[in-house]
Amino acid sequence: MTARSYLYVPGDQPDKLAKAPGRGADAIIVDLEDAVAFSSKAHARRLTADWVWQQTSTRPEIWVRINNQADLMADDINAVVRVGLTGIYIPKVNGPEVIDEVAQLVGIAASREGLEVGSIKLGALIETARGVQAADRIASHRRLTEMAIGEADMGAELGIQPSADDREWLPIRSRLLVACIAAGIEPPVGPVSVDFRDLDALRTSTEGLLRMGFRARPAIHPAQIAVINDVFTPTAKDVDAARSLVADYDLALSEGRGVIVDSLGKMVDEASVREARRTLRLAAIVGELDD
Repeated sequence: MTARSYLYVPGDQPDKLAKAPGRGADAIIVDLEDAVAFSSKAHARRLTADWVWQQTSTRPEIWVRINNQADLMADDINAVVRVGLTGIYIPKVNGPEVIDEVAQLVGIAASREGLEVGSIKLGALIETARGVQAADRIASHRRLTEMAIGEADMGAELGIQPSADDREWLPIRSRLLVACIAAGIEPPVGPVSVDFRDLDALRTSTEGLLRMGFRARPAIHPAQIAVINDVFTPTAKDVDAARSLVADYDLALSEGRGVIVDSLGKMVDEASVREARRTLRLAAIVGELDD
């Protein structure tokens, strides 16, 4: 995990771009796709390229969501791949073939800019039924570093009318989560919440994502960032409990015991302590992000 929160920012709005790094998100996704009208694509591309060039810090991460149309994709990549860019998000990924195409274009642009080939990360946004069907192959692509779920477009395609608790999305979210974990990459980035005024609902739905195994979520408004960061940050109590459990288990291993009983009288083995180790790793990363 390298980010708990991602802030979407339209690539054609310089005021919002200027303020984005100070909003508190772990990562920024500058959007050249849905948030930008077709007539403004070239203007947004130029603004975004100049803005990326001006970024001198490694935090927050800087991602750009490019357009998936062949006549726009190459121009987007050639413009924004430069020093300061963390990665490229590819929208509406239906299979690994488009990742091959993007990886080739990014490699050429990176070499031109004097960047190490492969230094620019690639993320896939799954927004279609075909993308869900191909999730295993997409997640296993050698150049893919992360995956995200886009439920707005997918919901329109599938005709999903979600309940307040989003139960209709559970099978698809689980499908993408399993694909990522099986491929050895981080859990997928969760969906956006379009009602940026209802922060209580945002907290509830984000906590639900956390229980499912998700560890990050995008924001479409700066007001959502603090809630997302808070939910995906282990509490001091969680960290203390995890540290104690790992210490007790490691001691047991050193004494030749593979199983212990915790303070609540529950049996603990390596499978049980795995989540505690994950909590400690996450807490260490979060500490670096907040610093």
